[in-house]
Amino acid sequence: MPSKDVTSKRVGSIASKVLRNPNSGKGAKSTAGSALVQRPTKRK
Repeated sequence: MPSKDVTSKRVGSIASKVLRNPNSGKGAKSTAGSALVQRPTKRK
């Protein structure tokens, strides 16, 4: 059963910045990736 947790837009934005930063550590990138997975998809 899929999780119904959703990451806020603000947290998703910060997570995106962490992933794009080449100086971010492995743990930070792992956490940021987990946060982005919980963002809803953009559907038109």
